[in-house]
Amino acid sequence: MAEPPSEVESHDQEVSFSRTNEDEDEKDMPTPDFHDVALKIERASEVYRGYSEVVDNPSRPEIWIWFFYEFCSYFIHTVLLPVLFPLHISPIKRLAKQTARYGRGLMCTTSEIQLYEALTQRSIPVGKSKFSPLEWTSFSWAIGLFLAAIVIASLSTHFDHGQKHAVISGAAIAIGTFFCLPTGFFNVTWIFPPYIAAIVTAYIITTAGHTRHLGVMVRGFTGPTIQKNQFHFRRRISNWLSLHATAAGSFGSAIISAFVYHMLEKNEKFLSFWVVSIFSGIIWILGIPHIFFFKPGPTTLFPVSPVAHFLSIFNFPHAYANLLVAFLASFTAMNIFTTVVLYLIGQLCLKPVFVLFLWLTYFIFPLVAMPLVQPLQLLIKSNGVKMYLLGFYLSTLTSGFAFYFRGKIWERHHIMTFAGLQSTSVGLLYAFGRVVLLDCTPHGKEGVFSAWLSWIRSFGTCAGFTVAAAMPKNTGTCLAISFWSAVAGGLFLIYSNISDTGGARRAWNLIEEGDEFGSPVQGLDNTTAEPSKKTNHEGAQ
Repeated sequence: MAEPPSEVESHDQEVSFSRTNEDEDEKDMPTPDFHDVALKIERASEVYRGYSEVVDNPSRPEIWIWFFYEFCSYFIHTVLLPVLFPLHISPIKRLAKQTARYGRGLMCTTSEIQLYEALTQRSIPVGKSKFSPLEWTSFSWAIGLFLAAIVIASLSTHFDHGQKHAVISGAAIAIGTFFCLPTGFFNVTWIFPPYIAAIVTAYIITTAGHTRHLGVMVRGFTGPTIQKNQFHFRRRISNWLSLHATAAGSFGSAIISAFVYHMLEKNEKFLSFWVVSIFSGIIWILGIPHIFFFKPGPTTLFPVSPVAHFLSIFNFPHAYANLLVAFLASFTAMNIFTTVVLYLIGQLCLKPVFVLFLWLTYFIFPLVAMPLVQPLQLLIKSNGVKMYLLGFYLSTLTSGFAFYFRGKIWERHHIMTFAGLQSTSVGLLYAFGRVVLLDCTPHGKEGVFSAWLSWIRSFGTCAGFTVAAAMPKNTGTCLAISFWSAVAGGLFLIYSNISDTGGARRAWNLIEEGDEFGSPVQGLDNTTAEPSKKTNHEGAQ
């Protein structure tokens, strides 16, 4: 009869069985992915290195050349696209000779009638439809928006990482300039959509680089993430740069608009407007030296998805809310401008020389008003969002009065007064729109966020122009749309809780005492990148 195993043998068997089970459990357990952890740590170090990076203070020549580019390009969306190209297209289709008529009690000469009819009459056949030169321009503009969206989405990472953003901006300026030159080679309307679309695409891309440069310069002045009690310094620097650049751009628009009027008096208008287009291209290319001051973006050791980088703006509520406001601002500004100019020419029959004075007032007044805005802002202790709101208030005032008195003859001094007010509104909306967005932009995303702003502004400008072009004789309807879009923009600013300090804090550009931050790298920890306050209990620990 066999003897039972001793205690020692029994213990050895238990230990052996236990080790066997442990080995099996270890096999079942997932092996730690040390490579994945190292990858996340390396990505985190890249991000934190970007936030701790110190950018050199911009030099005086860098600032001046940045202003100069605004002078050389601002007129593209204010004069070249909405004014010059419709005029350039209109002489191609010869209209029947018009006789003089009366408009609202005023005598309209033959030349004034022909100018208005040439712009608004649907004389360009496309299949079974017909377009006016204004509508043909807006159609071409929309094609440019579509192309620009594709380019921005596919090149989004290059706007922020490495040194290719300077090459992209330089190439865009060269392409845009090139398409300004041959606009008079072919005396046909179908050739204009490619020209205009290329110019629109190039302008959106170059404006994105220009706005990104502003964000980098502000970072150079203020340094990395700053305390809340230092934010007023960042606000003062960014406002000063943006306001003075807007003033310089308005002056450039005044020069081009005066040149357009000068050529409007010539007999051979098609060739005359071609000269203006060539001159505009030359002015644009003169601003290209500003790309040599571009600061390289932070390098990345790991591939970044262009789509993810392009859509990253939707992780920052203050930033993407500002895009809607920028759309309404651009829509309102261009709709008022186009509607009023068509009304003055077609309904009040004002002479072209008065339209010149109107343009000069509209574009030169910001040259004086914009530099005076910052002292006013400091006096009333207002932030960028409130000045943004002031721009909507002025547009509401202008469109409201124009709508109310649309059935009356406008006095010239009243027209000039409201032209000055509206130009101030446009300057405020343009200058503070980019300032507020850059406050809400995290480091390493200035390029793609600026590209979003540039595209959405051009979209709003095109939409406002299209509405006015489609209803040239429905002045009241267009002005009512402008009024309510300005009201909507103001109300959205008030009730959407958009804040420059709140957006800056969300984007790590601003910290407050007691803030705790999660990792800005997705997946590195379970917290978000948004700062949060410590509780008393946590502080006691």
